[in-house]
Amino acid sequence: MRWFTSLDGHDVATVILLAALVVLAFLTFRDYAISNDEPVQHHYGELILRYYASGFHDRSVFNFENLYLYGGLFDIIAVGLSHVLPLDPYALRHILCALIGVSGIGAAALTARLIAGPRAGLIAAIALSVCGAWYGTMFNHTKDIPFAAAMTGAMLVLIRIAHALPRPRAGDVAAFGLLAGAALGMRSLGLLLLIYVGLAIALYLPRPFYLPRSWLDRAGRRFVVESSLRIAPGLLLAYAVMILAWPWAALAPLNPIRGLFAFSQFHYDIRTVLDGKIYEMAHVPRLYVPTYILIRVPVLMLFGAMLGLVLALRSSLAAVSAQARHRDIVLIGMAVIFPLACQVIWDGPAFTGLRHFLFVIPALAVIAGIGLDAAVTALATRSRVLALACLAAISAGFAWNAATLVELHPYEYLFYNPLVGGLQGASRRYVTDYWFASMPEAIHQLEAYVRHTGHAGLDGKPPVYAVAVCGERLAFEKAVRLPELHFAPRWDRYQFFIAPTHMNCDRALDGKVVGTVKRLGVVIATIKDHRALTGPVASATR
Repeated sequence: MRWFTSLDGHDVATVILLAALVVLAFLTFRDYAISNDEPVQHHYGELILRYYASGFHDRSVFNFENLYLYGGLFDIIAVGLSHVLPLDPYALRHILCALIGVSGIGAAALTARLIAGPRAGLIAAIALSVCGAWYGTMFNHTKDIPFAAAMTGAMLVLIRIAHALPRPRAGDVAAFGLLAGAALGMRSLGLLLLIYVGLAIALYLPRPFYLPRSWLDRAGRRFVVESSLRIAPGLLLAYAVMILAWPWAALAPLNPIRGLFAFSQFHYDIRTVLDGKIYEMAHVPRLYVPTYILIRVPVLMLFGAMLGLVLALRSSLAAVSAQARHRDIVLIGMAVIFPLACQVIWDGPAFTGLRHFLFVIPALAVIAGIGLDAAVTALATRSRVLALACLAAISAGFAWNAATLVELHPYEYLFYNPLVGGLQGASRRYVTDYWFASMPEAIHQLEAYVRHTGHAGLDGKPPVYAVAVCGERLAFEKAVRLPELHFAPRWDRYQFFIAPTHMNCDRALDGKVVGTVKRLGVVIATIKDHRALTGPVASATR
């Protein structure tokens, strides 16, 4: 309690916010549907454990679709916990992913606090918490969120290391190794951390690398060598964690790099949408991902990030005393700019909006927290009233975002900002419910409709109806409760059809619209009755 009461008021508010998010996660994690990727990811975790349990003899893990190109750290943990906890495996995945997502918010808050103080940390935590692209994916994006949280934690520790170069604390080096290994143990994009380590050493030279001859003198060379040697044990630890979670990476030293290049060349038969135009994933416009970031991140967060980057530029031109914060912001800024620049320059494949670039969102929140805090500080030097007015405007903006997420629940990941007209403006023009997360709600409406309109068959038993679903079978079977409704593996024989409006999938089959799932006045899924043309196929047997 003495430690808690000694905290700054903004620190106390941040702790309360994180605790509230944990409670909220436990209260709502069952509201979120199973995503399309989860069944294969969970099975991949089972195959990894089977590989180790067999003494490396069962090699089916290397032949399971293309999953071997990913690490399976989250899946291994989820599968292991499912054997000891009396909880549905997918419910367990969702609460575990949500808690990791909250830890990512905490890491973002600590990073902003480390750079600019407690108020910046609180603003960063709030910004990320009310960002639908983060909170809305925090429960069932069980690869993207854990990877992003690990990357955020690694960047936090890397800044701590950078402040102490060329002699960082051993604990920080070990923490960086564990977090970097966790990131690599899920996606090969964790290799970006190696680039960030090199950038950190260059930025924190006694004389920054952009000053003349800074890296050519003897002191600069000694700094680089000693820093590299001190950080090397952490990189070795990261490698060890990676190969434990990613068996394919252990087969050859260069496999992680091969995996990274493989992802840059993926050309699945997957389509996506941008501004109403349909694209194959391999042929999306270069600005596909930056555009989705621009329209899916809260405007206030974007504005704060812009202010933070301007602050870094001004600091670089100011006194030496301002250089430390400048270096920190540049390092965090590169965690946003560099991967996006690579995507744009090399015109990589992309689909489902910014999902594969969620890991840049926490860094964006950090910069936003720093920028908005700097704005309040600057106004306070002129007028206390102006500073309070700025804080009130920031609070109102984030409160509006939070209220929007409440209205969208549990489809917070459908949040779009006013730059595109919100969800109303994005509907049928941009990516919306690509996981068909609204399937359970659609099924419940269908069940109520069938109970109200259904009739017993000639044998007195309720008829069986085939339901065509623009989604995955497992998600359907986990949600359905009425025995009359069966998943239709073929779409040429069906009595009902449920589908999201994403990519106009609801228009793929005919039928009378008998129900809709709506949020903010926008239809995100439809339920159609096709029985006017076809009747029940059999009587219920289950």
